Amino acid sequence: MDSAPGSFDNWQKSSSSTARRLKGHGMSISAKSLRFDDSTMWVELSDGRTLGIPLAWFPRLLRATPGQRSRFEFSGGGSGLHWPDIDEDISLAGLLAGRGDQTRKVSKAAE
Repeated sequence: MDSAPGSFDNWQKSSSSTARRLKGHGMSISAKSLRFDDSTMWVELSDGRTLGIPLAWFPRLLRATPGQRSRFEFSGGGSGLHWPDIDEDISLAGLLAGRGDQTRKVSKAAE
């Protein structure tokens, strides 16, 4: 079954493909700005897209205070985001691939 243009499946395939290109050939897309609302992290990209990422994907950010969230650094020329106060690092390639926190182990029951 083919996915309709503009569907989530097509976006996910496109994002995964973009993340592979970024990882394999250097970063051509970078993060330009970052903001938060109560439940979402919004990342504006250099190509004009804006990613909305649920804070639930990153428990440290979810538990952080607004002040801690606001103290971030762009790393790798915009290829990553770093919060020194909460020891959180997030790659743009991972966000584009739809990956959340990779530090938690998956339990056998969840597999």
